[in-house]
Amino acid sequence: MAKIAVLGAGGWGTALAVMADRYGNAVTLWTKFEEEAAMIRQHGEHKKLLPGIPVPPSVDLTTDLRCAAEADLVLMAVPSFAIAETAAALVSILPAGAVVANCGKGLEDGRYRRFSQVMRELLPAARVVALSGPSHAEEVGRGVPTSVVSASEDIEAAELVQDLLMNPSFRIYVNADIVGVELGGALKNIIALAAGICDGLDMGDNTKAALMTRGLAEMARLGVAMGASSETFAGLAGMGDLIVTCGSMHSRNRRAGILIGQGRTPEEAVKLVGTVEGYLAARAAWNLAKREGVEMPITEQCYRVCYQGQEPQAAIRSLMGRPKRHESELPWLV
Repeated sequence: MAKIAVLGAGGWGTALAVMADRYGNAVTLWTKFEEEAAMIRQHGEHKKLLPGIPVPPSVDLTTDLRCAAEADLVLMAVPSFAIAETAAALVSILPAGAVVANCGKGLEDGRYRRFSQVMRELLPAARVVALSGPSHAEEVGRGVPTSVVSASEDIEAAELVQDLLMNPSFRIYVNADIVGVELGGALKNIIALAAGICDGLDMGDNTKAALMTRGLAEMARLGVAMGASSETFAGLAGMGDLIVTCGSMHSRNRRAGILIGQGRTPEEAVKLVGTVEGYLAARAAWNLAKREGVEMPITEQCYRVCYQGQEPQAAIRSLMGRPKRHESELPWLV
């Protein structure tokens, strides 16, 4: 039996806690908010963010971050805006060599760093891993078969996550390319937002297929420029996560995109849906693309729709009117 501390009692953190508890681990689920802990205790589920998924009494709910001190594995599942704050608070709590897995997908607002970079800066003595892949919380919580990737240059740390969390319904592969795994998880949210916009505009399957395929190409293009392996983007953290996020109504990014396509402003869509990582990532990725000198036309149009008032139909016309080219001009699987 492993001691696992899950930090963040949102939908994803709660699902991970339920899943880990189901297979015999001693699980503590931490939330910063006493009212959230009380609500889960009272109803036996997270009625707001993960309704219908029972949280058993064996999951220990707490607001005391010191629960992470003796854990064999710490899962960081707080919202992206809270990662730095939470990591900073862990400095005096975690022992040297503690394995901390970032379970979020996105890029730091403002400095545009990957979340593992933020965590390593604030937790220099920790062994940081990224856990990513096609994994809707609603399905992981129900025990639906799911496969993800545990990534770190510290292969032993990535394998520890695999050893402690993998079970008959949650298969984990190990990958040393943490750059590609994290960028795949962040950038696919932008393409999912664009896919939702296409759905809201009643575009067809042809449009979405083209968007996803060319979106994957530009995700890999930026990833390779930043030191990732192109192969990673053909795996679970790239293509796999892109497929699930673009095609499911579980995806907040897709749902927000649908609202934008139907005429809502991006700000209205985000307010209605909640956290939409693709909205934030569009700005980060567009700035990274300019910094790296990488062409990312879909990301650029998402940025213009989200932040510059570009009409979605005008964005599509811009993409379809780009200069002629050969598909092989921009190879990404090299």
